Amino acid sequence: MTTHIFYVSCAEKHEIFILSLDPASGALSKLGVAVAVGEEGMGTSMAMALSPNRRVLYAAVRKPPMPVSCFAIDAATGGLKLLGSAPLPDQMAYIATDHTGRHLLGASYHGSQIASSPIGDDGVVRTPATQVMDTPPKAHSILPDPTNRFLFAASLGGNVILRLRFDAASGRFDPLPPVRVHEGAGPRHLRFSPDGRFLYLINELGGTIIAYTYDPSTGALGEIQNITALPPGTTLTGSAEAADIHLTPDGRFLYGSVRSTNTLAAYQVDSTTGRLTAIGNVASEPSPRGFAIDPSGRFLLCAGQTSNRVGVYRIDTRTGELTSIGGLNVGANPNWIEFLS
Repeated sequence: MTTHIFYVSCAEKHEIFILSLDPASGALSKLGVAVAVGEEGMGTSMAMALSPNRRVLYAAVRKPPMPVSCFAIDAATGGLKLLGSAPLPDQMAYIATDHTGRHLLGASYHGSQIASSPIGDDGVVRTPATQVMDTPPKAHSILPDPTNRFLFAASLGGNVILRLRFDAASGRFDPLPPVRVHEGAGPRHLRFSPDGRFLYLINELGGTIIAYTYDPSTGALGEIQNITALPPGTTLTGSAEAADIHLTPDGRFLYGSVRSTNTLAAYQVDSTTGRLTAIGNVASEPSPRGFAIDPSGRFLLCAGQTSNRVGVYRIDTRTGELTSIGGLNVGANPNWIEFLS
């Protein structure tokens, strides 16, 4: 079986660890390390995104001049070669490309902005940005819908999901009425189901996950469920610090990470209704800011922001339950994982 190559951003020294996952055993191996452009010592996240054709990796550093490094990917080895870098409009907590790969989208938590920047034929981001728009406080993520006709961004401080009509030809967007979220929730990250029928939101402050139906013709969302990601019996005294959310490639299971409890929450997804049924919570690497699921849907990899380690969890493909099976030490402050496959 071919190994799966993936990347882990380690913010302290702007390192990107290139690792492989054995799809049979779940063992991790180090293949190399690349360094993103920017001064060391930021100590916060370093968001990453892959181009749709998996030929370029983007890594955004949250320190002036807020550069995004654009790396060519060696398809055989996963190795990274710096193509160039460009300053982004603000320090981006989250980046993603649109589905054409011609536009880099960014959400700025500290700047309360979202932006679209052009990408050249060589895969390098260009300046100036195509469009920058102010948002309610603390924009925390942005992503295109599966049709590439709408964008969705989570505003933690504004307690809303922003909806925007997107023009893939120009890279520009126009706001639609936002979707209000439950008071005190703190919207953070978003994920569409593989079939595009549902959208899931993890809320940082309240530690909940909200499921929505999605209408791709209008960009409309309809709430169908609000469920906790906290272990049973947890009493919140402040922010839950819920962080990341992902589904297995087949859409049968969904997972969320919570930093205040250092846990991963697991759910079964009803393919007809989109509703979630809790499977349980397991201990994670300390401060699980980011995680990812491998292309086979058999392993979950969790970046421990304070353990400086990537933990490996086997996914029971029948029940969705997680079992810790090991891990690997990486650089300081790992917080983002992207699979090449």
